[in-house]
Amino acid sequence: MHHTHDPNQVRTAVLTLSDTRTESDDKSGQLIKSFLEINHEISAYRIITDDTHLLSSVIQEWVENSSIDAIVCNGGTGMSKRDITYNTVANMLEKEMHGFGEQFRQQSFTEVGPRGLLGNAIAGSIGTTAIFALPGSSNAVSLAMNELILPILPHFVGELRK
Repeated sequence: MHHTHDPNQVRTAVLTLSDTRTESDDKSGQLIKSFLEINHEISAYRIITDDTHLLSSVIQEWVENSSIDAIVCNGGTGMSKRDITYNTVANMLEKEMHGFGEQFRQQSFTEVGPRGLLGNAIAGSIGTTAIFALPGSSNAVSLAMNELILPILPHFVGELRK
């Protein structure tokens, strides 16, 4: 069922956090783009290092960009010292979609066992921009995109526009 405010196409931005990846070997970032390109527009794509200030700055820049409705980040959500994505995004969100992280971890646990609990995926919004932050593994990206993000993306953006 199509809701009045739901866009047919969502303008998205993809952000990879990695101290080592380049565009040519950013498998997860490219995978996110390939999922989104089927029905949505890619307005921006970047790879940045695992740096809190840089991540905050890019997200803020993209939130202020009227040609971006949703941001999908990948990488930096784990438990190592360099993993800053989850806390940075959590501190920036105005509203958190709690069920997203809960469902992601539950489905990850089903697929990979207790290691799935280490994937601190999070989603929510800043103003009228939807934000998703995913682990950097290709399996985690595929799970999140297929099962959680693509099925709700137009409706989520529509809700934010109300």
